[in-house]
Amino acid sequence: MPPSENLFDLLGDCLPKDHARQVSSRYYIARAMAGKTRQRVLDLGCGDGRSVDYFRQQDEGVDWHGLDIEEAPEVTTRTRSDAAFHSFNGVDIPFKDAFFNVVYSHQVFEHVRHPEALMREIRRVLVPGGSFIGSVSYLEPYHSFSFWNYTPYGWHTLLLSAGLQPIEFRPGIDSIALIQRQYLGRPKQARNWFTLSPLNEEIDQWGKDTGRRAALVNLRKLQYCGHLVFSAKRPA
Repeated sequence: MPPSENLFDLLGDCLPKDHARQVSSRYYIARAMAGKTRQRVLDLGCGDGRSVDYFRQQDEGVDWHGLDIEEAPEVTTRTRSDAAFHSFNGVDIPFKDAFFNVVYSHQVFEHVRHPEALMREIRRVLVPGGSFIGSVSYLEPYHSFSFWNYTPYGWHTLLLSAGLQPIEFRPGIDSIALIQRQYLGRPKQARNWFTLSPLNEEIDQWGKDTGRRAALVNLRKLQYCGHLVFSAKRPA
């Protein structure tokens, strides 16, 4: 069955036209940091803090801050002390208005109890024109106290409602791969699926066989994705 033209219209310009490759949240780190130095970055839901390495690969002098709730399972395993880590109540971001150039959130909002309130806080702490980037669960099995799954349309609506402008949505690992990975006990070979998962590979072939343009291939992948990768901004 072809992708929904209605969803195509709803997502509009957020469907990339350049390529339909499977990506992860790290895809937008390079884009957000390209050609810029001393960016002030917030990793919202930073867990063990590993994203500081990804940002420092782009700019060694990045002003990186990690933020998470104290009781998060990933926080309790954190061992590094080479970056600024902060705690919060899950809603109120403890920084002043227009403080960050970039807010990064990797697989966090499915665990957020009050997503609309937190999204408004993200807009508040971003500078005008600042970027909100990352990824979020769509069709992913329950994990680590997760509350929600976000459809592409739902995530688009949540961003707009908070005063943020959606820029691009791209497909991450497909949902069937995530389900199989959890069901089979996370076998080692499943790690490769985060680079290219089986259903996404099949959709790539469908796109080639039918001559579909990249935007339509992206749409089909987004309809069945486990992780939705996004870029948004606070309007200038």
